[in-house]
Amino acid sequence: MKIRKLGKKEFSPKELLLLADPSIELIEEYLVRGETYICEEDGQIMAVCVLLSTRPCTCEIVNIAVADSCQGRGIGRKLIEHSIQMARLHGYRTIEIGTGNSSIGQLALYQKCGFRITGVDRDYFVRHYERDIFENGIQCKDMIRLSMDL
Repeated sequence: MKIRKLGKKEFSPKELLLLADPSIELIEEYLVRGETYICEEDGQIMAVCVLLSTRPCTCEIVNIAVADSCQGRGIGRKLIEHSIQMARLHGYRTIEIGTGNSSIGQLALYQKCGFRITGVDRDYFVRHYERDIFENGIQCKDMIRLSMDL
């Protein structure tokens, strides 16, 4: 398994990115501004994440997704650890990540990786997405914001 930066002439794995964000418009917007990293094995892309500079000394993991067939193997954790390492290498002092209130597994993973909850953006998903999103039987309404000092 290898994690590498996606080349400028390579196509982004949008089908994977759509697992974590149902808005192709938002995905295309942050792909232009961010750095995309993929996790692959035997030429097969298993996971993807996008790291985006948001403010001076701060970056955010704006999308992280693991193919359904590859979940439960620690790949998400490896991508998060890689993103933290890249953020440090680029001189950032803070890394952030956000997830929906209904994303129970992701919320647990981010905290296990050292992120701490810093706030809630109420009704974020209601305001920014045309369709209602449901996960784990819960409507995704609020963005739970987490960060880590580097």
